[in-house]
Formats: sequence, C-alpha cells, structure tokens
Amino acid sequence: MVSRLAVVAVAVAAVLGAGGVAAAGKFDDVVQPSWANDHVVYEGDLLKLRLDSSSGGGFASRSKFLYGKASADLKLVPGDSAGVVTAFYLSSAGDKHNEFDYEFLGNVTGEPYLVQTNLYIDGVGNREQRIDLWFDPTADFHTYAVLWNPSQVVFLVDDTPIRVYENKNATAAGTKGHHRHANGTNGTAPSVPPPFPSPQPMAVYSSIWNADDWATQGGRVKTDWSHGPFVATFRDVRVEGCAWAGNASDWDAGEVARCTGSSWGKEGRYWWKEKDMEELTVHQSHQLVWARAHHLVYDYCVDTDRFPVQPPECAGR
Repeated sequence: MVSRLAVVAVAVAAVLGAGGVAAAGKFDDVVQPSWANDHVVYEGDLLKLRLDSSSGGGFASRSKFLYGKASADLKLVPGDSAGVVTAFYLSSAGDKHNEFDYEFLGNVTGEPYLVQTNLYIDGVGNREQRIDLWFDPTADFHTYAVLWNPSQVVFLVDDTPIRVYENKNATAAGTKGHHRHANGTNGTAPSVPPPFPSPQPMAVYSSIWNADDWATQGGRVKTDWSHGPFVATFRDVRVEGCAWAGNASDWDAGEVARCTGSSWGKEGRYWWKEKDMEELTVHQSHQLVWARAHHLVYDYCVDTDRFPVQPPECAGR
C-alpha cells in the first residue's frame, strides 16, 4: 500500500503542478479560499495561510468526493507557535456530519509539535489521539494524508500510518488478513456495534486560527502576537476520489450507488477500493505499532476519566 499510494500521489501531483505553473493556477484547480481571503496568500509555487491578531484564514476544495485519498505537503509555523492551530481535514455537511481531522498544535520554541487526530461519525466526535512527530515539521515539507474507503480510515504521515479506524462490521472477524482481530472477547461480537462513517460526500479543508484557550499545555500558554504573523505553508494539495456530482444533493442515492457499488466509474478504476486497500500491509502494520509505541502521547480509548465505559470501537485494545 505504501508504494502504491506514493506512486499515485506523485502522479496526481505531477498533473496538478505540471508546466511550472504559478501557485494560483496549481492550487486553484483543487482548492479556493473559504474565509479571510486576504490571509490566504499565493507566493510563487506555494500557498500560505496567515494568522495575525486580526484573523486567521482557510481554504476548501472546489469539489466533494466519496471515498479516496486527500493529502497535503505542509510546512508548519516555525518558532514560537504556542496557541496556534493549523488544521487539515475532510468533512461532510449537516448535523450528522462525518469528519476526519489533523490538528497541528503549536508550541513554545524548542518544544515538539503535537498532532491531534479526530473522527466525527454522524455528528459525534471525542475520538482524539495525539502524537509527537519524529521530525521537525517546521524545517521542511512533509506529507499528511487521509485514505478513506468502506473498510477503513487511515491517517498517514509521509506514508507511515499513525492511526487506523477500521470498519469492524464490514467483514466477519478474523477473515480479512493478518492484522484483523475478533470484535469481542473470545470471538464474540460486542453488544454495541462500533460506528463507522456512513457514505457522505466530503470536502477537504484547511485553516489556521488562534486556539490559545486549549491548544498549548491545556491553554496555560497563550499566543504571543509579537512573534506573528504565523504562517503555515503548503507546497501541494492533492485529492483523488470519486467526484461527487456538483448538482447532486448531499444525500443523493444515485451518487452513493455510483461511488460505492462498483470499482469502476467515469473517473476510471477506483484504486482506493481495491482489495489491497482494505487493510494495512505487514510492513505498514509494523510501522503503525512503532508509531504508537514511540510517539503516541494521548488516546481517548484509555482515558477512563472521560470514558468510564470504553467506547465500542476501542474494545479489545
């Protein structure tokens, strides 16, 4: 999966960035400013989101899609970034929306960035995990991606999976591969089925804003505006998935059927739904174990203060 995804990402990037076009042309094929347009800045082949004491800024994808992969080459705010949050995420619409989040939590100079991931399923979140990265995300560009299909949601950093949320109801326990586990103790199903995002079309978003009431050390460290403006820099944004028809509603049954009922469609073969995309490879499973063992600093599944009764998707962990 790693090599395949890498090849696809490079191919899509080559299409979007071919010919050495300026950033406005390259990015405008995929995203557009969504708020505070004057804080969304094109500079050469880069797109920059600015935060100052007056405002942050953000962008959104021009199209929605159902299943696929979204990724960004991103360099985070350097220096003292306490209180600053940069987000890259996918979201559907409405009160019962689904959402897959990266939130990059700024820190005081010399302290590591924390990356918080979260999933909202049918409007319910509170599934936070946090990791510290094994590199300086402010020194160079790194690729942050979400792969989404009917079997799993995978968060990847430079093609290394840092989090996997499986559809445990999609297949019988233990029948899909080396890393699958039974849903319950001794192979019995849990009493409450683990939720999984229903098929809703997603758009891709990014934003930067001041969150010093919670982002750094629980809100104890506030944003120091003397270090602003704070700038997050994108080298590329890529989206490959089943494009949702622009004139369709968010609940269009025909569009759901088109994007979920077959591996073929007008966009070509839906590679993100192929058999080898339904689970991690052996190598990726090892990468995930390594990332969690060495860099996971918070997991809602083991937070008994917040969740005296373990969430159903956490069973067996």
